[in-house]
Amino acid sequence: MKASIALTAAAALAAKASAACFSQRLGYPCCSGNEVVYTDNDGKWGVENGNWCGIADAPAQATCWSLSQGYPCCSSSNAEVWYTDASGKWGVENGDWCGIPTGSTGGSTGGGNVTPSNEQYTISGNPFKGVEFYINPYYVEEVDGAIAQMSDSSLIAKAEKMKTYSNAIWLDTIKNMQSWLESNLQGAQSQHQSSGKDILTVFVVYDLPGRDCHALASNGELLANDGDLARYKSEYIDVIEGHLKTYKSQPVVLIVEPDSLANLVTNLESTPACADSEKYYLEGHAYLIKKLGVLPHVAMYLDIGHAFWLGWDDNREKAGKVYAKVISSGSPGNVRGFTDNVSNYTPWEDPTLSRGPDTEWNPCPDEKRYLEAISKDFKSAGIKSVYFVSDSSRNGKKVDRKHPGEWCNQTGVGVGARPQASPVSGMDYLDAFYWIKPLGESDGTSDESAARFDGYCGHETAMKPAPEAGQWFQKHFEQGIKNANPPL
Repeated sequence: MKASIALTAAAALAAKASAACFSQRLGYPCCSGNEVVYTDNDGKWGVENGNWCGIADAPAQATCWSLSQGYPCCSSSNAEVWYTDASGKWGVENGDWCGIPTGSTGGSTGGGNVTPSNEQYTISGNPFKGVEFYINPYYVEEVDGAIAQMSDSSLIAKAEKMKTYSNAIWLDTIKNMQSWLESNLQGAQSQHQSSGKDILTVFVVYDLPGRDCHALASNGELLANDGDLARYKSEYIDVIEGHLKTYKSQPVVLIVEPDSLANLVTNLESTPACADSEKYYLEGHAYLIKKLGVLPHVAMYLDIGHAFWLGWDDNREKAGKVYAKVISSGSPGNVRGFTDNVSNYTPWEDPTLSRGPDTEWNPCPDEKRYLEAISKDFKSAGIKSVYFVSDSSRNGKKVDRKHPGEWCNQTGVGVGARPQASPVSGMDYLDAFYWIKPLGESDGTSDESAARFDGYCGHETAMKPAPEAGQWFQKHFEQGIKNANPPL
């Protein structure tokens, strides 16, 4: 999901207003005036009474049935239909659901928002098994935008196939969480009602105070202080908990805070920002595990970096102690397992590498060997549930990097194994290959003058020019689908 400029004002409770507007479903009121202060993919924002507010769409759309449900109208009655429920036909524009107008008379066709089911889904075993994967509508729209820039028919065909695969939805700011969590839970429930199949949605929980302490490109909105930890709990985790308790009839997987705990394993002494963040990483994880780990339809996976981060023997041993402590701190919440290679490029298997000087004596120079080793270490550390989801979104081809620690917008990228449950025979602890990082979304800007410029994004094998983290990177996407392995 695209990272956007954070709105730093505290989120107001959604209130009824005489004129419906997009911001109500995000937890912000509608503006009474129309002075535009800021514009993003959701719409036009103003400021009133010291708080952000949404500026209503033009009156010409006032009769569209979906406005009464807190969603905008689609721009055309000929918009592509993504799903249909009792309310009407739904499309996707500007990264959000919209109602497709039914004609000049407008008006509601009946019903309100998708009514949450009273049924309780309970995950037993591998949550990826025996379910249909939810398609991320925001990513579909991004790919449609990419296709509009292409002229090569074979490349367009590959891009069209990308729209048929599931990937994770990133809740990377409070505002994005408010915008994306409930609407996609509703989308999954509607898909279930239409198909009769259980629909799995994967979200990335990613907004810890002091986030990504060892990098600059993906720093978050919340700082490493007590006040922002309180916001993380009340405005972020508590809201996620509330929505998950409401929409409980379909399975949900949460990928928890990429890069955070791995930084506590290796970077506390070398990076002051990580030392400053340690308290908040630990308290944040304990809180979210207690809150979300008790929900029977939710499975959580904690991030463990990748093979060239924690692959060495001493790092894996230390990681076992850190992760065991974190999981214990979240009792009685449960953690299903761990996720590796998130937003990275390390191949699943690389027979050309072995423990030696080329790998800095790393005994785990690919993700398969890493998971084989760390699964044993974690069990030895007393962790009871040790299962893995491996991000295969960008590791189909060995990239051009000259050092395995290179992580930013690597050239030679290729999309990897398709999302699949239990993909490797003999590895019953590997729950799935899954696309966690959406191919085509940048790792970070190559603009050295930018506030969030990270030196890794300026290295030789980092593709340039590159936009800010989370923004669409057309050239990287096109290379990734050309180099797909297996081919698209």
